[in-house]
Amino acid sequence: MERLKAQFQRSICRLSRVSGVAAIELVLLAVAALFVALHGLHLRADFPNHSPWMDWAKYTDEGWYGDAAIRHFQRGGWYVPGDFNPAAALPVWPLAESLVFHFTGVNVIAARGLAVAIFAMILACVYLLVRRWQNLQGSGESTSLAPAVSVLLLSVSPFCFAFSRMAILEPMLIALTLLALLCASYLPPGDLPADERGWWSRTLPAVAVGILLPLMVLTKTTAVFLFPAVGWLVFARRGYQVRATLRAAAPITLLALSLWGLYYALVVRPHFLEDYRYLFSANSYTGINLQNIFDVLSEALSDGMWIGPVLYSFAILAALYAFLIRPRLLKNPLVVAVALWAAGYFAFILYHDNLQPRYYLVTVVPVTIFMVLVFEQGFRKENWCRPATIPAAMVCTAALIALAVADARQTLSYVRHPEYSFVTAAQQIRRIIDSDRTHNPLVLSISGSDLSLITGLPSICDDFGTMELEDRVKRYHPGWYVAWNQVDDDKMDVLTAVYHLQRVAAFPAMDDPERNLMILYRLDPVQRPKRGRPIHRQPRLVPANFDHGSSGLKQRR
Repeated sequence: MERLKAQFQRSICRLSRVSGVAAIELVLLAVAALFVALHGLHLRADFPNHSPWMDWAKYTDEGWYGDAAIRHFQRGGWYVPGDFNPAAALPVWPLAESLVFHFTGVNVIAARGLAVAIFAMILACVYLLVRRWQNLQGSGESTSLAPAVSVLLLSVSPFCFAFSRMAILEPMLIALTLLALLCASYLPPGDLPADERGWWSRTLPAVAVGILLPLMVLTKTTAVFLFPAVGWLVFARRGYQVRATLRAAAPITLLALSLWGLYYALVVRPHFLEDYRYLFSANSYTGINLQNIFDVLSEALSDGMWIGPVLYSFAILAALYAFLIRPRLLKNPLVVAVALWAAGYFAFILYHDNLQPRYYLVTVVPVTIFMVLVFEQGFRKENWCRPATIPAAMVCTAALIALAVADARQTLSYVRHPEYSFVTAAQQIRRIIDSDRTHNPLVLSISGSDLSLITGLPSICDDFGTMELEDRVKRYHPGWYVAWNQVDDDKMDVLTAVYHLQRVAAFPAMDDPERNLMILYRLDPVQRPKRGRPIHRQPRLVPANFDHGSSGLKQRR
């Protein structure tokens, strides 16, 4: 009787403890959900001005990488021969935008709303992934707050707030990577007898991973740096046995290569090979060499502070703790997988040597998960017999609370103080161009695609493209040019050969000292009449369907 009574009391204590953890988890997730909802406010607002992150993407990338969807709905065709057409190599994001634009029409709110929805999916995947692997390890059960804490830290992060609201490629890449890791966790374990493996457990997870891998690459080619993280989870599920892993990985690899090969053979090679190659050539440069490798490494490491000084510092401490002091924490495959994720993408950042803050967005999710898992496992109850464990756990808990509070305050500040300088400038430019019926409304600008997303103005890029700028200008006859702060010498040389640049207006926009003034120029053609012949004024042309290039031009009425 006494034994039964003791068991009953232990059960009651356990239930109360589980209920208490569940209540705390519910509160944490509710706060996270509130901050996700705040991400959806003021979607037309500027990227937060005077933030620590001076990233060029806020002037260009939302338009560039969604251009195919934008042009498809605005102009009837997604492809502009000779211009920058990244969708040839990266079709996933514009296809996702096209699904949204089909219902909403082309507008910046819809594009950024899609990005916010993807961020919400990222947080859901983080929760499921952490909970799944803790349960597989037998250490998660229902008493761990690691999944909810990871979600909370990401949801209140001002760094995530700034970049996850932008219609850029990185959030989609993160979401697909998390889905691949989650699907890999459902591969059948290596010690499970073959006759106990059902069709679902044998086939569906492998097929899902095989589909997600090419989708990752077709979202952003740098996804190949994340493949080792997925491969490690496959290795772990097969019991860390090389032969079993090869047998499991072979059909996944074959499916992934087949899908990518089909896209390349049927779509890219016969139609868009030049644009496909151009994307790689335009991004193949690297500034790293044997002479400056340590300087680049130092700068890349220090720039990791962009994700948050406290978070980054704690992640470094967690890495030192896991790899040097308590390596048995690495028995959790998810800890190693997210470490490989962060290290893999950091290797790309280091090689590319183009230290833009948005690249670090891909690392903030694995860094957060890694830190939370290491500290959660390192300070579990069974380790509290060590004298240093309890005070260390208390310090880490207090620091995480302080981190969450500080990040939440900064994010709330961004929410309370939206600015609309960029969209206001774009709308004023649209009004000026609409009021002039003598010039082609086609805009030439490095930010032209963003202008198209915000205002619907047709545009071509003055910087990237498979055709030389001089040839592009002669082919498409833009009527307007939008520059930031000044006209670069190379652009001036090309334009003045065929146009007089008439400055029409200037609009302050955003906060970069090198790009904080949008200047609108009207392009008046230089008249070069032939001797002895009368001058005939040529009609202005407007692109009707970019799919046909210059043959798709029609006279503006």
